[in-house]
Amino acid sequence: MKKTVIGIFAHPDDAEILCTGTLSLFERAEWSVHIATLATGDKGTAVYNRNEISRIRKQEATESAGLINASYHCLDFEDAYIFYDRESINKTCALIRRIKPSVVFTSPQSDYMVDHEMTSLIVQTACFCAGMKNLEVDEKPFEPVPYLYYCDPLEGKDKFGNNVEPSIYVNISSVIETKTKMLECHRSQRDWLKAHHKVDEYILSMQGYAKRRGKESNTEYAEGFIQHLGHGYPQNNVLEELLPGFVVTRQSLTKQ
Repeated sequence: MKKTVIGIFAHPDDAEILCTGTLSLFERAEWSVHIATLATGDKGTAVYNRNEISRIRKQEATESAGLINASYHCLDFEDAYIFYDRESINKTCALIRRIKPSVVFTSPQSDYMVDHEMTSLIVQTACFCAGMKNLEVDEKPFEPVPYLYYCDPLEGKDKFGNNVEPSIYVNISSVIETKTKMLECHRSQRDWLKAHHKVDEYILSMQGYAKRRGKESNTEYAEGFIQHLGHGYPQNNVLEELLPGFVVTRQSLTKQ
């Protein structure tokens, strides 16, 4: 197994909210770590024009990724215009083929924002098509299909308000400070959300949610995931093997 992992999301700071604790554990295990976003974050501001905020947010994402020696990639789509189409699938698949990850993390399939849902579907297809010879992508195909994990939706609920229960928890208590420092790099978002949502709890809400998942899994802080187990995808939960001692499943918790 190639020791490469990537988190692919819609916007800069999505990964920091959802899975950089787990990515930090991979980095500690000497894996090559990558973080990618389909969009630049060009709508996440009440102050700057699109070009200015895109430059700022990509720089913030690069700074954040650097804290865990990760590489940041942006596919340069626009916020609110992430579509499940030929261009987005081809560009995402090209990125996956170039990096050749063994494990992929992405957005949940039901969430409050369509950009997140489209990203989830695009990544699902891009992973499945990574080995297809006739896809219109210059990068050479590779196999096998990587392991694919969906992160929690924001606040742990789908777009209808139903609670989403993760099937897998990763204990991130030892790296919560790193996860916090990574999110703090996204200074422009803290300012914008304070103006847009009238709430200044950017960091505290992330930590509070991680503490909620930690309580559910009998630890202090945790991140939750659901593995994609459709036909053609790996069926074993490889996180248990790769991060021994940090992973518990809902199934094991219900037996306690």
